[in-house]
Amino acid sequence: MDYRRYGFIAAIVVVLIGIIVKLGSGTVPAGSIVSSMIGTTIAVATPLTLGALCGICCERAGVVNIGIEGMMLTAAFFGWFASLYVSSILGVGPMASLLLGVFIAIVSGALMGALHALLTVTFEVDQIIAGTVVNLLAMGMTGFCNRQLFFGASSAFGGTIPRAPGVLPHIRIPLLADIPLIGGVFDQQPIALAALVLVFIAHFVLFFTQWGLRTRSVGEHPRAASAAGIDVLKVRWANIVIGGAIAGLGGAYFTLESVPSFEPLMTNGRGFIALAAMIFGNWKPIGALSAALVFGAAQAFQINLQLFRDVIPPKFTFLQQSSVVGLVPYVLTLIILTGVIGKTTPPAADGVPYDRERRS
Repeated sequence: MDYRRYGFIAAIVVVLIGIIVKLGSGTVPAGSIVSSMIGTTIAVATPLTLGALCGICCERAGVVNIGIEGMMLTAAFFGWFASLYVSSILGVGPMASLLLGVFIAIVSGALMGALHALLTVTFEVDQIIAGTVVNLLAMGMTGFCNRQLFFGASSAFGGTIPRAPGVLPHIRIPLLADIPLIGGVFDQQPIALAALVLVFIAHFVLFFTQWGLRTRSVGEHPRAASAAGIDVLKVRWANIVIGGAIAGLGGAYFTLESVPSFEPLMTNGRGFIALAAMIFGNWKPIGALSAALVFGAAQAFQINLQLFRDVIPPKFTFLQQSSVVGLVPYVLTLIILTGVIGKTTPPAADGVPYDRERRS
């Protein structure tokens, strides 16, 4: 990432935080507002970061994945349902239920990743169509299961939703969480903290390990990688499944860390914004995190703006309309995809099927 991208990120985040500080400084200390905004930015950027990491795993190996949205949606539902079932039916404690739900969400994402790998790597289906299939399957499957299990007199739960075990608790790191302005970084829930750690693990694995070198070689020149003894198909399969598992963790955020319930289509386009973050980050984990923070700041701006609706000047009353403010993340997505902050370079073999027999 060049200085223009980092400058763009810093400028957007500073402007959004500055507006909230300006509006609320008369009632709330500026330091508290900044800390809250930073904490909220990291929290809401969590699924975007994990979705972008999923895309990086797949596309660095040469497979386009627009099915991230479907992977996260599937994981959100089945992770929530698993925690709900073992808590209300089997009587398992809340924390154990939530942890089981996270595990099931990761497995669900990995299985959807395996489906995407089966279609794109084994059967060489067009990768865009395969991703669309994953998204449509997720929407239909989660909607159908939700209706059959919880709604209607003949549903499995008799038309009622049992009491959910809640959400994952905050983890407050002593001393660090008390640092002025940036203390919110160290007072987060487990999945948000895991996303930050995974970014640096992914960066290390991708650029400083043999597996990362093999992955990048498969994504850049699969024929040369095959000639060097690398099994291109296995590397692609493994990366897509791993990416699906990471997307599954992102799905768990929605129902096990954000709100203790499931709504159809609750991912609300986050998988596609994650793709934009991946592209903006130039297919690099740390760059993708930076881009996710831009979108996270836009959503944090929308959330925090509601707290200061009454002090918005009359000439800016349009900021009181949630429908207008809610467009900010998507407008930023359009700006980024137009290449206004510079060109990005995808892996050379990205989107190109590999046939072992044709060796191409």
